[in-house]
Amino acid sequence: MSLLEAISENIATTTGVDALGEQLGYVSGGDINQAMRVRHGDTSYFVKLNSAHMLDMFEAEAAGLRELQRADALKIPQPVCWGANDESAWLVMENLSLGGRGNPVALGEGLAAMHRITRPQFGWFRNNTIGSTPQSNTASDDWIGFWREQRLQFQLTLAERHGAGSALLSRGEQLLEVFPALFDSYQPEPSLLHGDLWSGNYAYTDNGKPAIFDPAVYFGDREADLAMTELFGSFGGDFYAAYENAWPVAPGYKTRKTLYNLYHILNHFNLFGGGYASQAQGMMGSLLSELR
Repeated sequence: MSLLEAISENIATTTGVDALGEQLGYVSGGDINQAMRVRHGDTSYFVKLNSAHMLDMFEAEAAGLRELQRADALKIPQPVCWGANDESAWLVMENLSLGGRGNPVALGEGLAAMHRITRPQFGWFRNNTIGSTPQSNTASDDWIGFWREQRLQFQLTLAERHGAGSALLSRGEQLLEVFPALFDSYQPEPSLLHGDLWSGNYAYTDNGKPAIFDPAVYFGDREADLAMTELFGSFGGDFYAAYENAWPVAPGYKTRKTLYNLYHILNHFNLFGGGYASQAQGMMGSLLSELR
């Protein structure tokens, strides 16, 4: 059975529509997964592909999409089904018609509304991935401990395995000791987070609705989502003004923003290598200079 036949059989079992699948072409742009569009019956779907052993990653992503949908704040693609054969794993989703011109105010207000969804503890009911890197979400009442152990320490341990220099690792250990001072007068709530909210993971539908996708969901400090919107580009002044009007950020965000984005830069070093190590080292140096 070909890959397309296996995916089509999975769709048919889930939807009850028995039809022959038709591949509509591959979609470019992903660093971690391949993607393509397929037609099954009268419906087109967006399909992510990876190696067979990555099925759990797609199961976690589907759960994350459903978690975001329950917030009813922004457009989220509907996960349809997922599966694997001997060579490939796949995640089949609603094929959103993207590319429209939307209102960044609606995106800012929608994200603030999503962040208003809270839980008693930080973390999530299951682990997932950030890119293809494992992301632990063990529930915790302690945000500082959660960020230290399940985010920064985990990435620093991976960085050591991947050959990071002693200067980066030394600064990382120093930062783990002193960064709690950034939270002396700030106690975040466990907000529903997208978790990987850079400029490539949002768009507007053809009718102008803001949509977000490719999540790494957990409940954490909403500033972590906001910080990443500024990491690789910007969502624009109207977006930030709308978010601030809906739910102002607390004093100290500009410094904590660097702490939160450090997690993603370390992860990029662990995934792709290159100059991300020096960028992470510079971010640590900036934080340490402010905390001394």
